[in-house]
Amino acid sequence: MQVNVINRSSHELPAYQTESSAGLDLRANLEEPVTLGPLERTLVGTGLFIELPHGFEAQIRPRSGMAYKHGLSVLNSPGTIDADYRGEIKVLLVNLSNAPYTVENGERIAQMVVAKHETIEWQPVEALSDTVRGAGGYGSTGKN
Repeated sequence: MQVNVINRSSHELPAYQTESSAGLDLRANLEEPVTLGPLERTLVGTGLFIELPHGFEAQIRPRSGMAYKHGLSVLNSPGTIDADYRGEIKVLLVNLSNAPYTVENGERIAQMVVAKHETIEWQPVEALSDTVRGAGGYGSTGKN
């Protein structure tokens, strides 16, 4: 699938790191480094603007290595970029560690996964079909 993109950063376009990767790594587009203290959050621009086809979305997710090694995550994970959004892709980062972390220009800060989605139409009914689980919610299917 081809996606129209404007790159206003000084970095290469996001690329898949391996042949079977689902996500493309997004890089911070910063004029100067940003330091996040413990539990602080900030919005980091990427310099990227995209035009997705109708019926697709881009999900912005944490990078597992950043989360594991530094406690850095995407706060509204996954963030959603709708097909009709034309603004800059920005990443809402949060530092969940006990130590400050400095985000550098060009650093890979998140990953983007493009996914197809359906649009639903509500069908009002008086009852839903029965299942084994029924209305069982959180923890209702066991401890493991």
